[in-house]
Amino acid sequence: MHVSAKADYGMRALLVLTASHREDPARLVKGEAISGAQAIPIKFLEGILRQLRQAGIVASQRGAEGGYRLDRDPRDVSIADVVRALDGPLADVHGQRPEDLDYSGDSEHLREVWVAVRGAMRHVLERISLADVSGGTFPEEVSALLAEPGAWQRR
Repeated sequence: MHVSAKADYGMRALLVLTASHREDPARLVKGEAISGAQAIPIKFLEGILRQLRQAGIVASQRGAEGGYRLDRDPRDVSIADVVRALDGPLADVHGQRPEDLDYSGDSEHLREVWVAVRGAMRHVLERISLADVSGGTFPEEVSALLAEPGAWQRR
């Protein structure tokens, strides 16, 4: 799986907002503070936060007292929600959804592989919330994947 810089930066920004939400759900955090805390280029961050606002994950307020905050409870925002908001569908092949592909000949069953890959990604990313990541607590099936032999080895 390729994780884009946009998705990585978006998650990091949302985790800053999750920590702020824990202390005060109404508190606004300046874009510059998020940028500085996570070493995210401010212009790139602003575009990411705009997309997250359009997706209903982040709320923003302009002005001297403005900033950003989560627009939903962090327990209700899955990693899949974030990836979809920033990058589109979880799995695509050359910009197409796997179920829309049509292979023939020796490749006729490849579509099922891509659909299964998407299902596996959903299985993990839809079950982990911002609150889970922030607290370092994961659903049992995700913890089991992390504990598998070789899970942390490069291949």
